Amino acid sequence: MWPWEHAIVGYLAYSLFAHLYYRASPNGLEAFAVVFASVLPDLIDKPLAWEYGVFETGYALGHSIFFAVPLSIAVGLLARRVGRGRAGVAFGVGYLLHLPADVLDTYVRGGQLAFNVMLWPVDPIEPGHGHEHTDFLGEFTRLFGRYSQELLAGELSTYMWIQTGLAGLAVLVWLADGAPVLREFLRGFVRVVSPS
Repeated sequence: MWPWEHAIVGYLAYSLFAHLYYRASPNGLEAFAVVFASVLPDLIDKPLAWEYGVFETGYALGHSIFFAVPLSIAVGLLARRVGRGRAGVAFGVGYLLHLPADVLDTYVRGGQLAFNVMLWPVDPIEPGHGHEHTDFLGEFTRLFGRYSQELLAGELSTYMWIQTGLAGLAVLVWLADGAPVLREFLRGFVRVVSPS
């Protein structure tokens, strides 16, 4: 999945959770935490594999359930300790949804359930299956170019229509939530510009 797809899924899931459990919209810290955490596995694994060769594929430590669960628990406990428990939950939701979302994506795009994308180092993705690369910027450009061509061609697949619909829904939900992060930024800006 693309980073923005993970961010969309993470934000929608956490917003729904916040409304159902907390009976409130996410605040800026929670929105930031869920979006950041939803892309963090890729921020860890892709550069380390594609640019630095630390891992053989872009699905390793960051995508591993053996790393994700302890990290999410640790962040949650730390956030709770400093009085930001909801932000810790948001982090956990974003991070932990990334892993099954990638498994689902491999099924939708390739017709196989590749659970091993989240089982490193016990059952790692084998090199030679289109997951190994040597240049982060070059690989991103290649993949994004292919993605952009599909968008510009105007002949969107069902998957792309669903993605576009989810993106529109995420924007509407974010606006209904009061545009967290932007809202806090604007409040801070107003305080700096016109102190009372």
